[in-house]
This record gives sequence, structure tokens and C-alpha cells, in this order.
Amino acid sequence: MQKSYSLQEALTAYFGNPVSVLSRMPLSGGDINDAYRLSLSNGEAVFCKKNSLQCAPLLEAEAAGLEALRHTGTIGVPEILGYGIEAASGSAFLLLEYLESGKRIPRYWEAFGHALAALHMADTAGLISSNPRDRYGFSQDNFIGRTPQKNEPRYSWIAFFRDCRLLPQIQMASGYWDSKTRKQLDLLLDRLDEYLPEPSFPSLLHGDLWGGNALTGPDGKAWIFDPAIYVGHFEADLAMTELFGGFPHAFYGAYHEANPIDRGYRERRDLYNLYHLLNHLNLFGHSYYSSVLHILHRYA
Repeated sequence: MQKSYSLQEALTAYFGNPVSVLSRMPLSGGDINDAYRLSLSNGEAVFCKKNSLQCAPLLEAEAAGLEALRHTGTIGVPEILGYGIEAASGSAFLLLEYLESGKRIPRYWEAFGHALAALHMADTAGLISSNPRDRYGFSQDNFIGRTPQKNEPRYSWIAFFRDCRLLPQIQMASGYWDSKTRKQLDLLLDRLDEYLPEPSFPSLLHGDLWGGNALTGPDGKAWIFDPAIYVGHFEADLAMTELFGGFPHAFYGAYHEANPIDRGYRERRDLYNLYHLLNHLNLFGHSYYSSVLHILHRYA
């Protein structure tokens, strides 16, 4: 989808004829962007995210992530209607399908687990580069929250997780580390291959999959949004679902039916989540420091 240079241009390009915004209703829930429900002159409603021009790369990366997820056809993902910048108002925008929440289908969590497993088993060809040796990463860098997320291709999952996930976060948090902790962090990075396996296949990951980034869509099934996508080990996505409370057992049982989870996952889960806790430390401060140290002491 091409970038538009006004909200009106994006709406006209999508709907095929000029439409106007009749009203905009502010929506809550996000901590980065302003969000609105736009009511249009053609009777449609759309979801709009807006931010400053400096944040345009975040919205463009989100559009690319949503498009990659939608392309798999495995799980509900809102359609991208347009994105771009408005020089007149000094803002960037992303227009998405507006999702009216429906009544959950029977066995909702089982269906969600099966859908996520299908996403993780979808073909990842073409998502990284034309080089068949590039198995992990993504074709462009993106963001995890406001933090830049490096997606430089790697053949090895362990190398990717070390170089593109843990190491950048550790470097950003350098002001928190004393000499003892620095040595522990270096030891963990050096010994990462003792804890993490190389996956049997690469998976497209949502990248930031917790309960706040999923909802019940108009079809009564789970839909996901606000991605930080990349190609990696599916266990990293599963670990994130457990970081802030987790999903019901039915979700994980159904996932395991479709894509078996190795017994060793439980031993690796906190190591995957160290990435997200380091990111929270960098974004929100010292309150996450003890959680980071707890995991670090376990593995190093």
C-alpha cells in the first residue's frame, strides 16, 4: 500500500470516491498514539491512529507488520486502509478497519490456540530477503513499543536472539549495570547456545503478543494487532503470552495439539521474556530492574 499525504487522500484511495469525516470519537487503550473512531459520510467507520511526524516510522512499521500477518490468512488481523502524513497538521496517521467486538464463539480459546499455531507454521519465504540462508529477522527494522527493534537477518536463531534482541537492550540499559552484573550479562550472551535450541523451522511471530494486543472480533474469534513482527522461534511468542498473566490452559492445550511444544520450553520461557523485561526497563524505568536481575541470576 502506498503512503498518502493526507487523511483525505488515503480515504479516497481506499473507498474509490471522495468521503468526508463527519465525526471523530477518541478511544482509550494506547500509550503511544492517539486513537479515534472516525465516522464517515458513506456510513462507514474506520479506526485511526495519529502521532507526530517524528513517529511516522512507527506507524509505517506497524502497517508492514499487519500486512505480513494478514497475508498468512491464519488469524484475524485488521485490514490496513491507508497510512501517511499530513503536513498541514504536522501529524502521521494509520487507518485500519474498525472492529466491532462480537460475542465469543464456543471454544474461543481453543480456536485462538489453533490459529496462532497456524500462523507460526505458515510459510516465511520472502519475509526476510532473497538469500535462502537468511532464516531469522525481517525485511526491515521495526519497533517494540517505542524502542527500535533490529531485524538484521541471521541464519542462526541463537545468533539472532543474541545480536538483535538481547544485546541492543542490554546496551541501552548500560547505566543500570555494575561490574558484577556486566560480567553476568556477558556470560549469558556467551553461553546462550547452552539454553536455546535452533528451531526445526522458522515462524512468523507477532512479537508483542500479550492480552492487551488481542480482542474478540466481529466474527467472535480472536483478532491480533499492534505487532512487532519478525521471523524467529515460535516459543518466543508463547513466552510473551505468559509474561503478564497468561492465557487460559485451553489456549495452550489447543496450540500444542496443532504445533507440539517441546518439554524444554518451560526452562527457556523466562530467557525469552528477558528481552521484554529489558525493554520495559528501558522504557519505564527501575521498577523492572529486579525482574531482570531475577532472570539473569537464574541463567548466569
